[in-house]
Amino acid sequence: MFFELATLTVRFGTAAKANAAIKSYCEAPEAGGTLYGVWFSDIGDLNQIAVLRGFDTLEALYAERERGLRSADPFGSAEFTTALEWHSYKGFDWLPAPTPGSYGAVYEIRTYDFKTGGLPHTLEKWQQALPARQEVSPCLVAMYALDGRPRFTQIWPYASLNERSAARADAVKQGIWPPKGGPDWLTPAMHSQVFVPTDVSPLK
Repeated sequence: MFFELATLTVRFGTAAKANAAIKSYCEAPEAGGTLYGVWFSDIGDLNQIAVLRGFDTLEALYAERERGLRSADPFGSAEFTTALEWHSYKGFDWLPAPTPGSYGAVYEIRTYDFKTGGLPHTLEKWQQALPARQEVSPCLVAMYALDGRPRFTQIWPYASLNERSAARADAVKQGIWPPKGGPDWLTPAMHSQVFVPTDVSPLK
């Protein structure tokens, strides 16, 4: 599974209009891929909308990217948008695609940079450790970037910020997370934002 994670920075007070336009753009007859998430930033960089879409092939992802690049109104939100970024990813091979549904009131999107050559080590250590971590709280998506700096991004839903803190503390206390040896292959460059699902998001 391939993913596109787009980030739109929008003018203050325009998110609701942008969300409706994003849904229409992503579900238009000519659109490719599957819309998974439309989230609005709550902690971290503000006034941002994260849009997650999935594709069966890289060619399908790039075809949809070309549609966006050639559009005079990408995501139907040009009038609201002050900045737009597209990022291409491939999902961890052994993780299934997310299933639309209600998972929590907050979603954390975390991105870590690899040290050189760190991806195969990260995949191995995550495959070993994630099943136990999933028993504490689910990781809906883990994916590594296909362009830009070497990095990977994770998406974790929680019922609340308190549940997030409790789950992370519990996993550390049990000694099941982070994956043993996993941080050895990461740089100090780490970024996290907390988002809330919008009313048009299939992942809520």
